[in-house]
Amino acid sequence: MTEATHSVANRTIEAVWRIESAKIVAALARMTRDVGLAEELAQEALVAALEKWPSSGVPDNPGAWLMAAAKNRARDHFRHSKLVEAKHEEIGREAEEGFTPDFDAGLEDDIGDDLLRLIFTACHPVLSTEARAALTLRLLCGLTTDEIARAFLVPEPTVAQRIVRAKRTLAEARVPFEMPRGDDLAARLSSVLEVVYLVFNEGYSATAGEDWMRPALCEDALRLSRILAELAPTEPEVLGLLALLEIQASRLRARTGPSGAPILLMDQDRTHWDHLLVRRGLAALERAEELEREAGGALGPYALQAAIAACHARARTPAETDWKRIVALYDGLAQLMPSPVVELNRAVAVAMAYGPEEGLALVDAIAAEPALRGYHLLPSVRADFLLKLGRLDEAREEFERAASLTRNTREIRLLLDRAAALHPGLRVVK
Repeated sequence: MTEATHSVANRTIEAVWRIESAKIVAALARMTRDVGLAEELAQEALVAALEKWPSSGVPDNPGAWLMAAAKNRARDHFRHSKLVEAKHEEIGREAEEGFTPDFDAGLEDDIGDDLLRLIFTACHPVLSTEARAALTLRLLCGLTTDEIARAFLVPEPTVAQRIVRAKRTLAEARVPFEMPRGDDLAARLSSVLEVVYLVFNEGYSATAGEDWMRPALCEDALRLSRILAELAPTEPEVLGLLALLEIQASRLRARTGPSGAPILLMDQDRTHWDHLLVRRGLAALERAEELEREAGGALGPYALQAAIAACHARARTPAETDWKRIVALYDGLAQLMPSPVVELNRAVAVAMAYGPEEGLALVDAIAAEPALRGYHLLPSVRADFLLKLGRLDEAREEFERAASLTRNTREIRLLLDRAAALHPGLRVVK
């Protein structure tokens, strides 16, 4: 076996794992009633693949191979575990010799979706909001602790501790692997929406790796948001999140060129946007706005972000974008959900509506925020403003600094290319 063959096999395993891991963990969690144990068994199947596939070749159906391997390890676990009797009583099945659970049996439920049960279990109220989000990203999307840490703008050891403690807490609390009902469902819905939002964002702008996007993650989040909208059709924020994801997903085909290089929003060919998704998103937003009017309330954070996305979706060209309305929407979002990242995005809108000087002043006012330390979009945005102001040397330095802070290969190339274009002596023609 050559080194190249081994490398190809490992890349294939990584890709398959990204796609299949959540299904495997969810299926195992349904039967073991322990998400920590389910992930351990799934990881054992992954190790088996890493050991066998480089020499034996990738199976015709790698997802089915991993699922079968995980189930076999689960059967071995129950066959030899001292907890066989307890598990037997808990699941309530007659056991044959060695007790082998029926991993293919479904459970009666309105939704009948193991992945949805898994996300509600990971978002159980016994966990902190941060732990719920981190655990779900880990279990549902197979993200590494480093990727989750970058999504949360917190140190990696912090995320690792959250995940370990979260799984231990769920096990000790004997949290059932099932859909919540009634008031319990309403109480847990907001944390689920937060997690789905974060999952989509990781797919929309990958924190690391060779690809700028992970469309499969966007599809998973969009699927979950549609299921949630069916589950809670009169919840404005559920519809707001659905609207946001539908509109954002409409741009996926236009966000990269033939080579996979990123294409920024203002440079995208809008004829390549998926206008069916745009219409679906606008319809969901309209319904969310209608529900809020009927209740006499105001739009929530997700619906406000959807309204911002809708401003871009309605503009046939970048020049037609209603930036002043976007600024107003960000004003509302900043009041509901104050954060340096929201302020950074607002600064971009202000710069587009009122000029780069205004935007630069806002960015410089938040540059010292601890949460933005190491956040590559801060110097990237600042570089854009400096470029428009003709301060080319400063802009080049900021593009280079932004490139040093991101771990996404495509984004690094984009930022370095923009820096390289600003060689000494180049002047902006006004």
